[in-house]
Amino acid sequence: MIELLTPVETAEADRLTIAGGVSGIDLMEAAGRAVADRVAALAPASVTVVAGAGNNGGDGFVAARNLAEWGYETKVLLLGDRTKLSGDAAIAAARWSGATEPALPDALAGTGAIVDALFGAGLDRPVEGAARTLIDAMNGAGAPIIAVDLPSGINGASGAVMGAAVEARDTVTFFRRKPGHLLLPGRGHCGAVHVADIGIKPDVLARIAPTAFANEPPLWRSLFPVPRLDGHKYDRGHAVVVSGAQSFTGAARLAARGALRAGAGLVTIASPRDALAVHAAANLAVMVRAVDGPEELTTFLSDRRFNAVVIGPGAGVGPATRALVLAALAGERAVVLDADALTSFADDPAQLFAAIKGRTSATVLTPHTGEFSRIFKNISKDIEFDNKLEKSREAARESGSIVLFKGPDTVVAAPDGRAAINAHAPPTLATAGTGDVLAGITAGLLAQAMPAFEAAAAAVWLHGDAAMEVGPGLISEDLPEAMPAVLRRLLGQG
Repeated sequence: MIELLTPVETAEADRLTIAGGVSGIDLMEAAGRAVADRVAALAPASVTVVAGAGNNGGDGFVAARNLAEWGYETKVLLLGDRTKLSGDAAIAAARWSGATEPALPDALAGTGAIVDALFGAGLDRPVEGAARTLIDAMNGAGAPIIAVDLPSGINGASGAVMGAAVEARDTVTFFRRKPGHLLLPGRGHCGAVHVADIGIKPDVLARIAPTAFANEPPLWRSLFPVPRLDGHKYDRGHAVVVSGAQSFTGAARLAARGALRAGAGLVTIASPRDALAVHAAANLAVMVRAVDGPEELTTFLSDRRFNAVVIGPGAGVGPATRALVLAALAGERAVVLDADALTSFADDPAQLFAAIKGRTSATVLTPHTGEFSRIFKNISKDIEFDNKLEKSREAARESGSIVLFKGPDTVVAAPDGRAAINAHAPPTLATAGTGDVLAGITAGLLAQAMPAFEAAAAAVWLHGDAAMEVGPGLISEDLPEAMPAVLRRLLGQG
């Protein structure tokens, strides 16, 4: 279940299912039962359902009825007027014969568990007044909270906190997850996310045609390069990492090691002459060649066997790096632009984007938040709710590249609108040099002719899995050395 549906797409899945003969109340009954099952797994002494006036509240009424029938002491707190409930929510409320009390914070005291059925995933306005007070009270009640669909206060499309949001222990969603389950800060409010089958047929996905996905191996596994029995190192591509000056060579070596461990058949560091001895002494499997300035880089890369290039790690910010980037982009090879290669175009990103759009080979940009804001200034300001998914998509369209927008919720986006959100990464990756390794892994997969969107998404996942393999105490040098264990599992060889 890697597809992610926005609240609008989820509503369309419901509509198509209902049009196909399944009633809305039947979907609500299945959803409420799934929530009740999750609550029952905690075996609480008592349950308080906090319900809103919409369909989310209707799911809560169904959950309450099931829990009461199973013998749990259950009550419903309703924010709103019960007589004003409509549609399936009114039917669900009518089937509840237990107590319905006003949604006052004091009514949460002493409860064993809370079902958050206040707001749905489509919340698009700040939470204020009585609703905000109630959310704060739920968070302060000291009882585990099970959220219906998405914790109240989280925007399902962006993961934004709309003023205040429930901090759930578990979230029960239906059919497919939403971007807000994976994007931060929403992901941090969800707890464990459980996807329940409520009777929506998978064939509705073809009609909705979702373009956002969870970054998991099923998204790209079929395109992942696997060494052939009759293969040769030259069949697996030759990646080039362009190094910075002598004092900044470590970043290039990390990227080169990442490319090599990702499976590139050969990797060469294109080194300024003043750094040649440092690189030569520090590398064994990675080759080193003297290359100074854009003219020499153009000549060096004229060898068509060099089919992937990384520029940026330790490159330095300024005109010299800009010239190297433009030289690399002028040829027909995959190019990964990271770190200083991006910041060097902060004053004229249009020049970079024009060079990218003028080529037919893949280009991958790997900005962190600061770099993104420097080269995509207007996008950073204009996207509603600071939606990282939409910002990444717009950046991909504007630049004509694959954008790998790094962070704890990394998003990979393509100009055609496809996007993958990554949740497979530990916080230990927040240390110097890990981004250099990621750039190298991406180039290593591109060198093996993996399509660019899938290569970038796979690189992000491998990078995270390698960090999990290392565990606490991780430093960037550990990541390439953890790759063999990661690849064995991925390829089913260990």
